[in-house]
Amino acid sequence: MEVVIVPDAKAGGELIAGAIGALLSRKPDALLGVATGSTPLPIYQSLADRVRSGAVDASRARICQLDEYVGLPAGHPESYRSVVLREVVEPLGLSEASFMGPDGSAEDVQAACEAYDKALAEAGGVDLQLLGIGTDGHIGFNEPCSSLASRTRIKTLTEQTRVDNARFFDNDITQVPHHVITQGIGTILESRHPILLATGEGKADAVAQTVEGPVASVVPASALQLHPHATIVVDEAAASKLKLADYFRATFAAKPLWQGI
Repeated sequence: MEVVIVPDAKAGGELIAGAIGALLSRKPDALLGVATGSTPLPIYQSLADRVRSGAVDASRARICQLDEYVGLPAGHPESYRSVVLREVVEPLGLSEASFMGPDGSAEDVQAACEAYDKALAEAGGVDLQLLGIGTDGHIGFNEPCSSLASRTRIKTLTEQTRVDNARFFDNDITQVPHHVITQGIGTILESRHPILLATGEGKADAVAQTVEGPVASVVPASALQLHPHATIVVDEAAASKLKLADYFRATFAAKPLWQGI
């Protein structure tokens, strides 16, 4: 696990967008796993700027969802399909044909979960998976005590996650669904390069437990310690409780440029 400490969210977004650009230069049809929420927006904004300037060619890129609410009507503005199309696919100049995600409105949700896991594998696997982290250490919607071997499945959201997400539903928690489809931790760990971005002091405890604590299902993100090429990018506020922060800064500063992130 590599930990990179950046000055702020914008710097984190630019760093990760650069890594995505480098990947697309090597593999133009890379499958990019994207997360929703406010944290990854600087990544998408920086990547879209690079595409518009001609610095990055994303024309053959493929996009896949990390998770989806269950039960929201098709086209609901806060369904993650709508959010990804709005914040990622359209700004990159891609079509819906480049996009894949689970069907949160399926009558047979379990079958939809299994179909999505299969679709990811048949697409060649996720080349780079973007992740955020919840204040309780969840990734995707793998809440605390999720199996570290879990596959794409339906999950019940904790009250804390519903409270955190109410800001996207006019601060009305009654509008936040209780269930989601999410890639499982085992599914996420199959991606070739998971990159987690965390910003703000509110994520500091979760980051410290993820990076420096034991691998434990109570902190789902800690499973990233088991991945051979996981990158954790944090701003100074989110890094504030890392005991080894100075070591992480020193190792990244000494890293050869050709290694990238």
